[in-house]
Amino acid sequence: MAIIECIPNVSEGRRLDVVTRMADAIRAVAGVRLLDVSSDPSHNRSVFTLAGDAAGVEAAVLALFERAVADIDLRTHRGEHPRLGAVDVVPFVPIDGVTMADCVQLAKKVGREVADRFKVPIYLYEDASDNPARKNLEDIRRGEFEGLTAKMTSAGWAPDFGPAAPHASAGASVIGARMALIAYNINLATDRLDVAKKIAAGIRHSSGGFRFVKAAGFKLEDRGIVQVSMNLTNYEKTPIFRVFETVKREAARYGVAVLESEIVGLIPSAALMSAAEFYLQIEGFKPDQVLENKLRLET
Repeated sequence: MAIIECIPNVSEGRRLDVVTRMADAIRAVAGVRLLDVSSDPSHNRSVFTLAGDAAGVEAAVLALFERAVADIDLRTHRGEHPRLGAVDVVPFVPIDGVTMADCVQLAKKVGREVADRFKVPIYLYEDASDNPARKNLEDIRRGEFEGLTAKMTSAGWAPDFGPAAPHASAGASVIGARMALIAYNINLATDRLDVAKKIAAGIRHSSGGFRFVKAAGFKLEDRGIVQVSMNLTNYEKTPIFRVFETVKREAARYGVAVLESEIVGLIPSAALMSAAEFYLQIEGFKPDQVLENKLRLET
């Protein structure tokens, strides 16, 4: 069976009734499973993780857009996380029996359908974009919803699909195809935003850090702490334990301790096993030494 993963990020993480309606809309679609819902009130953002065949995933994304466009108004939305649209970003990820080219084709099809049905401008990103200047999500999202009208009228920023002006309440959306990533946050035991921002700048690729890390510093006002929020785009080449250790060492330079870390959504088991191997200093560890993995191999 062909399996595509999709991880829509939506600009609502506080009104749980709204999040529930979006989750229920996805669950009502045949041919797709909603695997996880993660909401963050500080970021005012929710991440849905779903998987299924192309037709099921397509229908689920359209159902999500229908609810989100009706229920979210970015003119009154406030949160720590940058955002461009009510449905901010929709990546398609090949899991089994499909290729990246299949996910690119699906991203373009869904983007066109969303633009036609909901009148939301669509930007393609990562592998779905043929424009080198519009592959990175942070480049497309720069200026956020508030700067979107001006951005769309500037040279090179007409959308790939849809109207040439933002949707009044839903903004614009970014849809694309990419490999699996890990959404990983490290919370620091301080309220100093400058520390989180300096650490994020030190580890992210765009400012000279790890090749497969995107990072930003945020303040979690409701908790009185700061966070280094990251996307790890290749956990094999930049493993999660290496990022954690680097952030811990950098924080210590400012006299700050790591409070905790968190994973948003789902994570490949191989990423956690590599962390266990590192911290436990297991020599010659193999994945089939994990009981559940061995049982799967034997059945």
